[in-house]
Amino acid sequence: MTKPLHPLTMWVWSLILAIGIVALDNAWVALATVGVAALVVYLRRDGSPWNATFWWSLRIGAFIIAIRALIGVLIGVPIPGTELFRIPILDLPSWMPGIRIGGAVTLERLSSSVHEGVIIATMIALFGAASALTSPHKLLRVLPVFIYEIGITLVIATSVFPQLAQSVKRIRRAQQMRGIDKVSLRSIALPLLEETLTRSLQLAQSMDSRGYGVSRKRSRYRPAPWLARDFYFVITAVAAATVMVAS
Repeated sequence: MTKPLHPLTMWVWSLILAIGIVALDNAWVALATVGVAALVVYLRRDGSPWNATFWWSLRIGAFIIAIRALIGVLIGVPIPGTELFRIPILDLPSWMPGIRIGGAVTLERLSSSVHEGVIIATMIALFGAASALTSPHKLLRVLPVFIYEIGITLVIATSVFPQLAQSVKRIRRAQQMRGIDKVSLRSIALPLLEETLTRSLQLAQSMDSRGYGVSRKRSRYRPAPWLARDFYFVITAVAAATVMVAS
């Protein structure tokens, strides 16, 4: 089992690489960075529920690329170049100059749309990798006091999707054990809603029993030190981002 990183390491790593990707604005480098992030997640995963966040971020990124390409084909500002095909033009009001729905679809317009979608998907994948390799509970412990309440909101928000995925799997497994093979939205949604509400009440009771919000003084339990491997991750990200910005 790999030794865990500092809770902030992957977030700093992802943020630095994201800055480099935006500065370079190269789709091939962005895809290579996603591959590196996938390799890091594969090597450092520990079987936690939030490990699935990265693979969900890849699915969301692929969906965004498809939607961005579709919008580039149907709607947008015409870009002259090599014409691929032509679709019927829908007339627009005079107060929308330069924008068209339909018309000639050029290779340059389509490649520009896909390029923008790849950059956006890369941002999602990088921060998905950070969420996949960072325990939200450990991340909450290292946040400064003055943003602690904001941190709780963000941690709950980033951990809700892995929990929902686990809940859906648990509900489907229980239904299959009872011989329920027909899957419908209602058969999943109602048990999922009930389990989510129960978990929310348990979280509220747990926070209340521990005196959350009573004192502004932070306690330290099992502090997370910043080790050499954390420096290694951050330094490699800084080096890569520096090359991207310089290029």
